[in-house]
Amino acid sequence: MLKVEDIHTYYGDSYILQGISIQVKEGEVIGLLGRNGMGKTTLIRSIIGFTPPRRGRVMFKDTDVTHTRPFKIARLGISVVPQGRQIFPSLNVTENLTVGFSGKTDGWTLERIYELFPPLRERLHHPGDRLSGGEQQMLAIARSLMTNPSFLLMDEPTEGLSPLFVQTVGQVIRKLQQGGISILLVEQNLRFALTHADYLHILSRGQIVHSSSPKDLDQNPEIKSRHLGV
Repeated sequence: MLKVEDIHTYYGDSYILQGISIQVKEGEVIGLLGRNGMGKTTLIRSIIGFTPPRRGRVMFKDTDVTHTRPFKIARLGISVVPQGRQIFPSLNVTENLTVGFSGKTDGWTLERIYELFPPLRERLHHPGDRLSGGEQQMLAIARSLMTNPSFLLMDEPTEGLSPLFVQTVGQVIRKLQQGGISILLVEQNLRFALTHADYLHILSRGQIVHSSSPKDLDQNPEIKSRHLGV
C-alpha cells in the first residue's frame, strides 16, 4: 500500500533522512522506533508532503505522491495523527471532528466515532483545551478518521498518557487494523510497539539501523541497548 523508496530529506542544509526505505502492506501496523531527533517525525512529514524529500520517492497505492501537495495526499486516503495532538483548543469536540469531515456517509461518521470513543460523546460541547490529555488524544485520532482514511500515520500516540489511556489507544489500533486500515506507528514506548506492531524498524541518525519482528527485537538486548537505551 505504501512504499518509501530511498528518500533523502533536508531541512535547509541539514541532512535529516539519509536513504530511508520502508513498506507497509494493506492491513499492517509497522512500527518505527528511535531516540529523539533521529528523523522519525521528518519521515512522517516526508510521506504526507509537508517536507518532501529531495531524492527518492513515496508511492501510495501505486501512485507517486513524492511531490504532491498534502491536501491531495489526504484525499487519496492518508491521514496524520500528529505528535502533540494539535487539536483546535477553542473548538468543541463536535467542531474539531467535523472540520475535516470527508462528507462520505458510508465512511466514518460522528456516530461511529462515538461508538469507538464513548468518552467523547459525553464531551460534545467541551472545548478542546478543557479535555484531559487522554481525551485530547482520542479526539486527535477521531479527527483523523473523519477524513475517511485507508492509511494512518500515527506520531507518538501514547506520549504523555496514563497507562489506562495507553491501553485504550492500543485497543483502538487493533480495531482499526481489523477494519482494514494500515498504520505507520512512530513510538518511543517500546513495550507498546512490541505489542501492537507486526514489524519494526529502528531509525538512528536518519538511517534504518535495524529491522525485525517484534519477537526478534525483544530478544535482542544489544540492539535495544545500543539504539533505544533500554
